[in-house]
Amino acid sequence: WGLFEVQDPVVERVREKFKQRSQAGLAKYGVGLDRPDLTRDQWLTHLQEELMDAVNYIEAEKYNAKNNTPRP
Repeated sequence: WGLFEVQDPVVERVREKFKQRSQAGLAKYGVGLDRPDLTRDQWLTHLQEELMDAVNYIEAEKYNAKNNTPRP
């Protein structure tokens, strides 16, 4: 992660989130993303499920914004 300097604080925050996400995944599953036990179809299914979750989050926030639903 220290291979290059980033001048943009937003990019630096994203980099930090990637590191935290990687560490959490290793702690939870005991393997990294270079695992050979999943087929291409299984990887694509995981991706599809993650993207579907993302679309649901977007829809919920759009609904809340439209209806002035307060967020904690």
